[in-house]
Amino acid sequence: MFDFDYTFHWRPALRALPDMMAGAWVTVETAVLSMIFGVLIALVLTAMRQMRNPMLRGFSDAWVSIARNTPSLFQIYMLYFGLGSFGLHTSSWIALLAGITFNNAGYLAENFRGGLKAIPETQIRAARSLGMSAFQAYRLIVVPQLLRIVFYPLTNQMVWAVLMTSLGVIVGLNNDLTGVTQDYNVKTFRTFEFFALAAVIYYAIAKAIVLAARLMAWRLFRY
Repeated sequence: MFDFDYTFHWRPALRALPDMMAGAWVTVETAVLSMIFGVLIALVLTAMRQMRNPMLRGFSDAWVSIARNTPSLFQIYMLYFGLGSFGLHTSSWIALLAGITFNNAGYLAENFRGGLKAIPETQIRAARSLGMSAFQAYRLIVVPQLLRIVFYPLTNQMVWAVLMTSLGVIVGLNNDLTGVTQDYNVKTFRTFEFFALAAVIYYAIAKAIVLAARLMAWRLFRY
């Protein structure tokens, strides 16, 4: 027989809301930094995959394959505990940031590769025939079109990066949203109330990112 006798106490969770919002700010900062580094690394990986050097292509292919085919949890775990086994100790936040960046770069590099294939090679040839160098052709012709093609996948990856920051709790991070929530949960044993409130905050952040992306897309790509 199902017996639901749980009594909700929302007041402790609401009192903790300022601390949880401070943790949410750390979550957003971590996600933004991971996206910035991830995009830069992904562009490099994409360029390496276009080169004829087998070592560079092999390195970039291996990065993408590992990032896309292993759990994000394992990647962060190995960066924190795995490297620690060899005497390379790092903070929980650095391990989380590096893990999410590694994952972002792998997924984004594949998105960029698909975006490049959508741009006709004749545009690069035309740019070169006008006297542009290869770097100028990519910077002025290819990259602006590429960013437009992958804009929405970038938005999805940003939301995913925000959600992935919750994995920091497994390596002892306690100042992001999930870490702060878990600390209060341990102190009060009000699991449902605190994590329900945290889920609402994560949901609001994700929806805010999507809304901001739509506004940016309307502003940048309306012509």
